[in-house]
Amino acid sequence: MSDIDADVIVVGAGIAGLRCAAALHRRGLTARVLDADTAPGGRIRTDVVDGFRCDRGFQLLNPSYPAVRRHVDVDALDLRTAGRGVRVVDGSGRARTLADPTRHPGLLPATVRSAAGLGLLRPRTVVGAARWALPALGPVRRLESTPDAALADDWDRLGVRGPLRESILAPFLSGVLADGVGDTSDRYVRLVLRSFLLATPGVPDRGMQAFPEQLARVEGVDVTYSARVERIADGAVPEVRVADGTTLRARAVVVATDAVDAAALTSAETSPMRGLSTWWFEADGVKPDPFLRISGAGGVVVNTAQMSAVAPGYAPAGRTLVQATTLLGKDGPAAEADVRADVGRLWGASVASWRVIVRHDVSRALPVQAAGSSLRRPLRTGERLVTAGDHRDTPSIQGALVSGGRAAAAVARMLG
Repeated sequence: MSDIDADVIVVGAGIAGLRCAAALHRRGLTARVLDADTAPGGRIRTDVVDGFRCDRGFQLLNPSYPAVRRHVDVDALDLRTAGRGVRVVDGSGRARTLADPTRHPGLLPATVRSAAGLGLLRPRTVVGAARWALPALGPVRRLESTPDAALADDWDRLGVRGPLRESILAPFLSGVLADGVGDTSDRYVRLVLRSFLLATPGVPDRGMQAFPEQLARVEGVDVTYSARVERIADGAVPEVRVADGTTLRARAVVVATDAVDAAALTSAETSPMRGLSTWWFEADGVKPDPFLRISGAGGVVVNTAQMSAVAPGYAPAGRTLVQATTLLGKDGPAAEADVRADVGRLWGASVASWRVIVRHDVSRALPVQAAGSSLRRPLRTGERLVTAGDHRDTPSIQGALVSGGRAAAAVARMLG
């Protein structure tokens, strides 16, 4: 066809779209990527404000993901990892450290004392935790084929109760999953647990946006920015209409947007999405600490981390950057006074002088992975139309990368 603009038009320069374009190029197909924003990454972006690097939402890159190992040059990203463990803070502000002794042997005595103080060494607690966690270390295919249930229901069935659940697992996972009620698929959560057990997540020293920027530099990835797609006409030669009035034609179209935009452009059934707010503070009065902190006593803040202690490139020299994440629901972001109260307790510091650098309200942070839903959903949604994104696989960077590769394979088969 001589009247087409590319073999494939990819809508969206997020992780799935960028991976799809690279995979199409390797299959001998030309791809043109259109994105409404001014830089690659989709939901993975970093704002630089007064010299601080503030990711749009607290995000981590897990080097244990198979697709990351296969398609990402982690060494080139200068990945900086957090402490392997958490500090659990009670209602009085007392912090208990639970750290991996293989990486932090000097914290073994404190970890044992903390585990005992939290009631984690009781036989019933140990048995419940083992029954839930051990399958995560087995073969992935076996884990993927196990019967599924809502996370909270499976915890009830397996006896995961008490402080382990209320003070550690629930607050930690609520930030990872953007789920404050425990209705996420337990099968998926065990896959998440597996990734944390295999490696320590981290961030590039120049911010999370360094990751999609690397994917955008791969040979064959051609991105046009500030190109918002308004309509897609499916057919033997699908057409893509851009907001500036341009109409592009291709042999196939891949819609690699988030779930909400994908549903609007394709009428495909997608998942709803959950939201998170991340507050970025210039802090003072706290010692450097690379461990994630969670509240064992409730509150609006689901996690907080001193990013300048994890990755020095996130803050100007001699200054401290702290992030605090809260769930974002239909009532909007948490009140700043409530966030400050929680952050002060979690860090054991007066936060009255802490400056809010920026607050990111990400209403579409993660697709919902409901109990019983497939870990791999169909991609083809029309005659020459394919969808991709973390709403087609798992709601993760792994899922986005895998989905992009799957979409490229589906298009190659379609075009023969």
